[in-house]
Amino acid sequence: MREAPSVDIIRALLDRGARVHAYDPVAMEESAKVLPEVEYAEDEYAAVKGADALVFVTEWNQFRALDMKRIRDLMSSPRIADLRNLYDPEDMRELGLSTSA
Repeated sequence: MREAPSVDIIRALLDRGARVHAYDPVAMEESAKVLPEVEYAEDEYAAVKGADALVFVTEWNQFRALDMKRIRDLMSSPRIADLRNLYDPEDMRELGLSTSA
């Protein structure tokens, strides 16, 4: 966990003043030890509620089957940085989600 790329990404966001809400179905307990300043959500949908951006930094299968319309509607600004190429960018744009990466 300490050397995971997600830790560097989250620390960079925090250093720039971002509030980070995270969800990981496996690593949250260990992550909380390394990144205690992160707010951990009960599930993937709670993590995006009111978010300005969603960043995928892990490839768990459950993230490949999200209700992306629900995700869009929960976010205050529907932007996605899909660092694991889980979703087709064109499909996301058609749903009204701004994409990068």
